[in-house]
Amino acid sequence: MKLFTCTHCGQVLYFENNRCEKCGYSLGFETRQLELLPLLAQADDTFCLFGAGPASATYRYCQNHADANCNWLVPTGSPTPFCTACALNRTIPDLGNTAYRLRWQALEAAKRRLVYTLLRMGLPVVSKVTDSENGLAFDFKADTGPNETDKVLTGHANGLITINIAEADDIEREQARRAMAETYRTLLGHFRHEVGHYYWNLLIDNTPNLAEYRQIFGDERQDYAAALQQHYADGPRPDWPQHYISAYASSHPWEDWAETWAHYLHILDTLQTAHAFGLAVNPEGAGDAQLLRATISEEPYEQADFNRLMEQWLPLTFAMNSLNRSMGQPDSYPFIIRPEVVRKMAFIHQVCRNAAAWRLSNPG
Repeated sequence: MKLFTCTHCGQVLYFENNRCEKCGYSLGFETRQLELLPLLAQADDTFCLFGAGPASATYRYCQNHADANCNWLVPTGSPTPFCTACALNRTIPDLGNTAYRLRWQALEAAKRRLVYTLLRMGLPVVSKVTDSENGLAFDFKADTGPNETDKVLTGHANGLITINIAEADDIEREQARRAMAETYRTLLGHFRHEVGHYYWNLLIDNTPNLAEYRQIFGDERQDYAAALQQHYADGPRPDWPQHYISAYASSHPWEDWAETWAHYLHILDTLQTAHAFGLAVNPEGAGDAQLLRATISEEPYEQADFNRLMEQWLPLTFAMNSLNRSMGQPDSYPFIIRPEVVRKMAFIHQVCRNAAAWRLSNPG
């Protein structure tokens, strides 16, 4: 993610900040500019942006400002009281339950980061309220009892993403990670994976991209349920590290796409953060090992050549993992990206750039 700065006093801000700690101005995230901006309160409980003219647009905070710490803005006169991210919600947990409220707040924080990335990529982010057939929606639900039939399954179906709010509990999520023998399991990662299925429907299915997708990822027409059953019964194919980003990605071409998509978003967001901080990786004692050196000098969302991103990503992850080990923490990015996976990510990169370019030339 980019680095945000208060345009009133110059204080560096976190994406989640509601108030500038230096000058005290309230802050709001404006989705058209993709900027976190200081606000001037108006007499009618609305805000205008600091530095804007007297006839400029006014805004309100999202209706979830108080309950979910949402700092996103809604233009005055909008047909919905919710921001672009919160308008995607179909179901939220019972906020009268304190534990559920805390989990929901964590879910919303992760979802806002997801939606920022999608907007920055230039992809469509449309609620099912607006487009019931092609829109996106989220159900955040809790298990209703101890039996298997009472369990909420995280997953995607025709643009509706369901997430079990237990994923927002660090202990429960770690128990699930160990039970499923996963290398990595994060709340934001869940969002990125599940939304990958949604964008497969929009960007691949019934499009000219489908034939190339099948060449790279495989034929998704194979029985999905049977493939997953075999994966869980027999385990992944022994040579999966040579062809897939994760063991689960080897279960079916749809899951390969979603897993690879999630990692592609990991790379974009982290490289943008590194770029915003002007990071350079030049380890001492590395000699001529160019694979360990990089200057993150390019905005990743504007780079057409995915191989250039990989040239920066590999040294950056070596540094990130080394720093984590020095802190006694597990590797920040415990994955090896093989050439076949690079090809898959490069395909996703091009598909997304083409989709963004088409939307830019065909507004509305």
